[in-house]
Amino acid sequence: MSKTTARNGAPPGQDDGILSHLPAPPPLHENPTNTLLSPIDICPVCKSSRYLNPTMRFLVNPECYHKMCESCVDRIFSTGPAPCPVAGCARTLRKQRFRRQTFEDLAIEREVDLRRRVAGTFNRRQEEFLGLREWNDYLENVEVLTFNLLHGVEVKETEAKLAAYAAQNQESIRQNAVLESAEHENTEARFAAQKEQAKLRREESVREDEAERRGKLEADKEAQNVIARGGDPREGQKTVLKKSTARRKGNEKPASASVDNGAPPPPVFEIQGLKPVVAPEPIKAYDAFGGLVIKPEYFTLRKKYEHPWLEKARTNPAITTGGYDVEEYCARAMMDAFAGLGVFVGEVGEKEESGKGLGTEAASMAAGGEAEGKDGDVL
Repeated sequence: MSKTTARNGAPPGQDDGILSHLPAPPPLHENPTNTLLSPIDICPVCKSSRYLNPTMRFLVNPECYHKMCESCVDRIFSTGPAPCPVAGCARTLRKQRFRRQTFEDLAIEREVDLRRRVAGTFNRRQEEFLGLREWNDYLENVEVLTFNLLHGVEVKETEAKLAAYAAQNQESIRQNAVLESAEHENTEARFAAQKEQAKLRREESVREDEAERRGKLEADKEAQNVIARGGDPREGQKTVLKKSTARRKGNEKPASASVDNGAPPPPVFEIQGLKPVVAPEPIKAYDAFGGLVIKPEYFTLRKKYEHPWLEKARTNPAITTGGYDVEEYCARAMMDAFAGLGVFVGEVGEKEESGKGLGTEAASMAAGGEAEGKDGDVL
C-alpha cells in the first residue's frame, strides 16, 4: 500500500496532484462547519496558489460560500449565471454577488450573513413590547429561526415564516429600519466628534510645546545678549518671564470669553427617538413622626425663659456636661402645667360610666349568664 493509500484510504492510481492528501469535503451548504480552507491558499477551480501569484485575491458567493480566485470568477461568470464549478455543488451563481471574504473561517462568514439577514426582517425594538417577558420571548423565537437556518433544520418552513412575517409587517420593518439608520448615523457623528476633539487637543498640545520651546530659546538668547552687554543675567530672565506671561494670558482670553458667555454650545449632533429622561425627586430628610406636627394648643413655647435658676443651670458645667438641656426642661414644665387644661371632669365621668356599663353587659353575654333587662326580660 502506498503512502497515499495510507493517508486518505483511496486506492493507488487516483492521485489528484497537490490536493490528493486532503479529504474531499461535502458542499458547505450541507455541512456548515466545513470552511474549505487549505493550509496554503489554493483556488479549488484552477489550482493556482498564492505562493506563485502573491497578488491573487479570493472571492466568495453567499449562495454557497465556496471561494475561488478572481480570475476564475471573471472567466466563468462574465457571460451570465453559471453553476458553481466546485465539485458536488450545483448552485447557480451570479458574478455581481461575489465579494471579498471578511472572516478567515467561512462558517463564521455564513453565520454573520444569516444573522444580518434575519435581523433585517425581525427588527422589533424593546419599547414596542408590554414587558421584559414578551421581549425575551420574541428574542428566543428569532434565535430559534436563526438556528434552523444555520444548521439546516426545517429550512423550507423557516423560510416560509420569514417571508410571511416580512409581508405582514412591511410598515413596521420600514419604520424600525429608519430608526436604526438614524441611530447608526448619530453614533457615527458622535465618534467623529470625539475624533475631532481628540485631534484639536493634540494640536493644542503641540502648539503649547512649541511655544514653550520658543520661550526657552528666547530666554537663552536674551540671557546671552544681557551677558554680552555686561548686565545682570537675572534681568534678562525677568524680561523673558514677563513676555511669556503676557503671551499666556493672551492665549487664555478666547477660552475665558467663551466660558463667560453663559450660552450652551450648539450640539454637534442630535439623537432622535429617545425616551424623555425624568429626573428623580430629591430624597427627603427622615421624619420620625411621618409629617405629624406636634404643636401645643394652649400655650406658646418661647426659645428662652429668664429666671435666675435657669441662668445658673445654663452656665454651670456640672449640669451642662452631662447633656442636660434647660430648654427641654422648660418645654416639659409647660406641658405639665397645661396638660389638664382641656379636660372636664364631668364629661370624663360620663364616658367612664357608659364604657363600664357596656363592658359589664358584654362580659355577661359572653359568659352565657342571664341578666335582667330594664323591662324585666331575661337576656
